[in-house]
Order: sequence, then C-alpha cells, then structure tokens
Amino acid sequence: MYPPIEPYEQGRLDIRVSPTLIHSLYYEVSGNSNGAPVVFLHGGPGGGVDPKDRQFFNPSKYKIVLFDQRGAGKSTPNACIDHNTTWDLVADIERLREKLSIEKWHVFGGSWGSTLALAYAQTHPNRVRSLVLRGIFTLRKSELRFFYQDGTSHLFPEEWNHYLRPVEASKRDDMIKAYHNLLNDPDEKIRLGAAKAWARWEMATSRLFVSQDSLERAEEDDFALAFARIENHYFVHEGFMRDGQLLEEQSIAKIRHIPVIVVQGRYDVVCPPTTAWALKAAWEANGAKFASFTFHLIPDAGHSSREPGIEKKLVEAANEVVEKY
Repeated sequence: MYPPIEPYEQGRLDIRVSPTLIHSLYYEVSGNSNGAPVVFLHGGPGGGVDPKDRQFFNPSKYKIVLFDQRGAGKSTPNACIDHNTTWDLVADIERLREKLSIEKWHVFGGSWGSTLALAYAQTHPNRVRSLVLRGIFTLRKSELRFFYQDGTSHLFPEEWNHYLRPVEASKRDDMIKAYHNLLNDPDEKIRLGAAKAWARWEMATSRLFVSQDSLERAEEDDFALAFARIENHYFVHEGFMRDGQLLEEQSIAKIRHIPVIVVQGRYDVVCPPTTAWALKAAWEANGAKFASFTFHLIPDAGHSSREPGIEKKLVEAANEVVEKY
C-alpha cells in the first residue's frame, strides 16, 4: 500500500430525484491532478469509502476518485433506499465522470464494487480503460442463497446463530425477506438491532481470521443502518436485474475489449471463487477474441481487501494497468 494522502478536492454531486428528495453524493479527488484517472467503487452496497482506499494507487501516476454511493458514507440522506438502484448508481458514475471532465478512466472495485463495475462497463464500455476487480459478486440468486441462507452458515455456526437471533423461527426459511421486514420496521430499536446483526454477519465472515475492528464497526449506528438497509434493499430486489445478467454472453460481449485483472481470495465465503471462475469462463466462452484477462487466486485469503495477500496483489494490479493502459 502507498503512504496515506489527503484529497486535493472534495465536493458534492447533487441529484434531485423527486420534488422532496435530493441524493447528495460525497466525492473526493487525490493524487496527481494530471495522472491517469481511476474511480474506486466501494462495496456493500452501502459500505462507503475509507481514506485507506486511496492507498491502492500510486499517487504520482493516478488521479484517484473516490465517492460514497447513494445513502452510504458521507452521502445524504444516510441509509436512504428511495431512488436507489443499480442503474441509478451507474448513472451517478457517469454524472461524476462528466463533472470531473474525464474522458475515460480505470475502474477498480471489489465485492459489490465488482458488480457495479461490471454493470457500469457494460453500460458505458467506451468510458473504461481497464477493470481491476476483487471478490467477484454478480448478485445471482445462488450467490445470495450461499451467504445469507445455506452455505457460509456451515462454516461460521456461532456467527450464524447471532445472525438468526432477530428473526422468528417460523420466518427463517427466507432470511433476506425476514430482515427486509425488520430493517423497515416502524420501531427504530428493532431496525437498529437488525441492522447491527446483519452487518456483523458480513464483518465476522470477511476475513480468514476474524477482525475485532470489523466487529466493532458493525456496532456503529450510522454505518450499520446504511450498510444493512441498502444491502438488503438491493438483495430483496435481486439487484434490479435478471438472474445472471452480468454473465450473459450479450453482456460480456460488450466489454471483452477491456483489459481485466481479477483478484480472488481462495477462502472467500462471502463471494466464493466459483463466481470469479464463472466470469472467467464467460469471458473465454466459445473461443471469443478478448483483451487481457488475468485471474489471481490468493491462496491464504478470505474476502476482505485488507487481507495481506489480496491487498498486495491489488496494488500490483493497479500499478500494472496504469503502465499498460
């Protein structure tokens, strides 16, 4: 990772979506004002950016753009799920690109950020110089079921028990739906309790060795509420797309000309390697002509971008694409 830096520009991107609602998105720019532009797409959805996210990029080579997606981080209203869909966020990325007068940029995202990166690239393929993706997630029903219903639960039974607690036994056959009801309950105490339990489940399972710092973050009211409500909102609506849409041939064909580097943790139980492998297979299907597709499977890592092996490989990937593309 590169040393910490501060942004040289901070601002708001205001989008009026109704007479009574304005989504005000926080964004910042750091590094070299004349460098190669890169946009960092955070996870969740609802996770928000962290100052450490700037450190994946060489500040002398990159113009580094970070922003908080609708309802997340410093964007307001906090935890707002109104007018908040995958395609709203794709449009927001374009608005930000235009606001910053950027012609084309590198796109860097992990977990949900990889979902959004693929959706953006497939919508605006001529605006993307390269894709660096980590912990591939395409929001298929099978992926959601593995993490939120029957899969990761077999590996983290003690944390699964914690995740089950807010939900009545009779409603546990569909945990995403059950949590949707809790996270939108009129009682603030119920909403917040559910949000913290939802956030803890992901924080507890994202690393090879459980991080106490991550567990503590799940207890922060604003973070937990935004993270849980927005994630669940997207998942209960299946990402506002067809099941498997991002992996369909008609979708992949739009972006095969874009160089891609995938960094995937072998022991990722949030976004298991099978999805990254499915992306690789879709990219290479039928002997199609394609730009560089590099797949790195990190043998001693889980899901988090803070896993040492993943962190190191992401920095190397960012260094590689800025030199080549």
